[in-house]
Amino acid sequence: MNKDKIRALFSPELQQRWIALGLLMTILLVIILVVIVPVVSKEMELHDAKNNLVFRLQQYERILAKKDAVIASMANLKQQHEGPGYFNSQETDALASAEMQEFIKKAIVDAGGQLSSTQALPVSNKDKFSRITVRVRMTGNSEVLRAVLYKIETATPLIIIDQIDIRPMRGTRNRMTRQIESSNELNVNFQAVSFMRKKEE
Repeated sequence: MNKDKIRALFSPELQQRWIALGLLMTILLVIILVVIVPVVSKEMELHDAKNNLVFRLQQYERILAKKDAVIASMANLKQQHEGPGYFNSQETDALASAEMQEFIKKAIVDAGGQLSSTQALPVSNKDKFSRITVRVRMTGNSEVLRAVLYKIETATPLIIIDQIDIRPMRGTRNRMTRQIESSNELNVNFQAVSFMRKKEE
């Protein structure tokens, strides 16, 4: 490379062109960093926010689409909960207790057992419900007991067996052999519990 070419490379005009080109590149870089990058970043942020909103909207739409089914299911559960079958419909606690005692007595007699006694226990109230409890003493064999428990636990309104105590009856002494013969009879004590809604005052 000769001296003229070298001088041409470092001539003031060419240096000014390089400086101008550098300034232009710098300005373009500053514009990109200050204007374009934030705009693109904001656009991406808005796009993500939009996608998030669309996703949440679709979730709400799915929930709303199930609204009628949920309302119908709740109404069905409420009807089952409030309908006949679970709660005693008598006007007073005393009538509910008497009805339950009569039902239990019939169940024991029909099964071939013997009712020793029934006793109405104090009514306990909780929230909107009254707990009606009857203490029962009876005798009978295992088949009688099975039939009585089945009859009570499948009753309408609902009756729950609580605190059951089963003991074999003492056998009788044979007059001939003077030996005590075992008995199939059982002494059974249990509590029967029913519920009723408290009347609005």
